[in-house]
Amino acid sequence: MRWLPPVLAAFALAACTTPTVFAPMQRADGPGFSETRIEADRWRITFRGGTDAGPNRVSDLALLRAAQLTLQQGFDWFRITQSFGDGQPPQGPFLSVGGGTSSWGWNGGSAVGVGVSGIPLGGGAMLSMTIEVVMGKGPRPHDDPSVYDARDVSRSIRA
Repeated sequence: MRWLPPVLAAFALAACTTPTVFAPMQRADGPGFSETRIEADRWRITFRGGTDAGPNRVSDLALLRAAQLTLQQGFDWFRITQSFGDGQPPQGPFLSVGGGTSSWGWNGGSAVGVGVSGIPLGGGAMLSMTIEVVMGKGPRPHDDPSVYDARDVSRSIRA
């Protein structure tokens, strides 16, 4: 039973994650979105996921924020002119269990060991995606794959 407290502590540490929130960033290094107006129709949008978000989810939520902002500004579609991601997905935690027995003459013994590694004690890495968009009105240019209909994106991607 001496092994129970360390195992419980390991599981408690493994559960320490920063959840992804679809809301304005409260801190520069926290999860959420931020945006900067560059010109009347050009914006830079960053979305940072929590330690529980993968790269696809972070990209989707950056697109969703771009779509919301496009509609809020009175535009219909947006074109991504630049994009880049940052961060690495957290690694682990990994749990391993081992056991063994030994004997020496009339004496014998057995043991079980539990190990946990890769726990992101600092909260793990958070992924971020930054996109720069130009917004437009009217029908979406269909010949450009970097152009998104803001209403369609808002309907298809959910926070």
